[in-house]
Amino acid sequence: MFPGNEPASRQAMVKENFANSGLALFETCMAWFWPSWRIKKHMVYEGLDILHQLESEHKGALVIAVHSMNLELGARSLGEVTPGVGVYRPNNNPVYDWFQLRGRTRHNGAIDRKDVKAMIHHLKQGDRVWYAPDHDYGRRRSAFAPLFAVDKACTTTGTSLLAQAGHAVVVPFSIVRSRRGGQYRVTIHPPIQDFPKDTHAATVVTNQAVERLILQAPEQYMWLHRRFKTRPEGEPSLY
Repeated sequence: MFPGNEPASRQAMVKENFANSGLALFETCMAWFWPSWRIKKHMVYEGLDILHQLESEHKGALVIAVHSMNLELGARSLGEVTPGVGVYRPNNNPVYDWFQLRGRTRHNGAIDRKDVKAMIHHLKQGDRVWYAPDHDYGRRRSAFAPLFAVDKACTTTGTSLLAQAGHAVVVPFSIVRSRRGGQYRVTIHPPIQDFPKDTHAATVVTNQAVERLILQAPEQYMWLHRRFKTRPEGEPSLY
């Protein structure tokens, strides 16, 4: 994934990523069960004026994020100051799904990822819809676009669909845990200007944004997901 890095550097990142995988369990519990005052105590916000400006203009914001290990905490922290609607996949285990939905809707709404009409409706209403386009969701509604060292990564075209149909502004979002002090930097990045209407071009631009978000703290990203499992017809598996 980072062929230009020295082997020792990559090995150190792998080791740190495993440590972050363990911390993710605690961070998820923090997101779902901590009171608001305790969440805010550990957050430093940047760029909230971007969302406030869009709200004043009655423009929907498609807030794109990546699956960092602390994504649950990211969604909760953003909901504390600028509530929105998160897109999620219901869990197959009904008990876990109850806890997951309850935790995620303390300050935000939630939409099943299959309910595209609801997402578009919220965007047209000027709401914020939190969306993560960085995973491999299979061939349906996807295109192959470069992502880091892989020139053909199966990428959802949902970002393009939602942005166009919902007349929304695409706004990147990230949360990064600092190495000391137990603080988190929650950042609303500048909107993507002139987001392409062409579907394939939109996936390229989306993946470029995803790269920038991951590079905020690559050791905190969910690399355990098999991001490149779907390959173009006739090409061998990367795993």
